[in-house]
Amino acid sequence: MQRDLATALDRLAPAGAGWVHDTEGPDDMPAHVKAMLNGVSLHVPVVQGALALGTWQGLYVARASYAAASAQVVLQFIGSRNA
Repeated sequence: MQRDLATALDRLAPAGAGWVHDTEGPDDMPAHVKAMLNGVSLHVPVVQGALALGTWQGLYVARASYAAASAQVVLQFIGSRNA
């Protein structure tokens, strides 16, 4: 399924489509469009120490740019613990 998602994003924002903005490389603008479509943050509730996802839900990390730059995933937990 992950390859299907990447293919869909490549079709929506293809590299080499005549984008005007390519300051950081040829896939710069397509990467911005893909990030806009996917969003850059997500809130997921945690219930009893587990992610509260539905039966068919999952978390996917997709790299929008193919440039050889490092990337980070930052997790931030906000809330309280039940006693």
